[in-house]
Amino acid sequence: MSPIPPYAACVTRQQTARLFGGLVLFGVSVALMLSAGLGVPSWDVLHQGVADSTGVPFGWVVNAVGVLVLLAWIPLRVRPGVGTIANVLVVGVVADAALALLPEPDALAVRAPLLLSGIVLNAVATGLYVGAGLGPGPRDGLMTGLAARGVSVRAARTGIEITVVAAGWLLGGTVGVGTVLFALAIGPLTQLALRRLTVPPPAAPA
Repeated sequence: MSPIPPYAACVTRQQTARLFGGLVLFGVSVALMLSAGLGVPSWDVLHQGVADSTGVPFGWVVNAVGVLVLLAWIPLRVRPGVGTIANVLVVGVVADAALALLPEPDALAVRAPLLLSGIVLNAVATGLYVGAGLGPGPRDGLMTGLAARGVSVRAARTGIEITVVAAGWLLGGTVGVGTVLFALAIGPLTQLALRRLTVPPPAAPA
């Protein structure tokens, strides 16, 4: 069974602030990419497709899918952390709130900056909440759980991404240049963010 992060039992204020700050920024980043209308990350293609086909608000779909993915952790014997639960509760609510405030521009000169801002902000947000060390998001945990059961990380990530994009596209989700750009850019950007934003574990008591 995957352990809880070793210092999750002694959560600091800095970790808590980074966790929730990162989750709020993550929700805003998703809303920026959706407002751009140029394509969204793979999981959000699925979320958007489900929302469009059912009429359920986008943020509620994000949270509901997060819960369903957490249920898939059970046979994989992955244990959620504080950050995992917070991810399910916060991101969708913030995304809906941000979407209500953001415009729906037609001009590419506005949509392109929205998309690029969303991608960069998503990486910073991931660096904050993952770097807090309080547990992965439900979707990341699914990938690492499969890897722990003998599936290579590459195969697990690729299989999940293809599945959710295909399902979301069939349901009406937006696949476009933003989807491709996000896939190419998010890894290097997140790696840089994690290097700068990861909270070191507290020193063990003497």
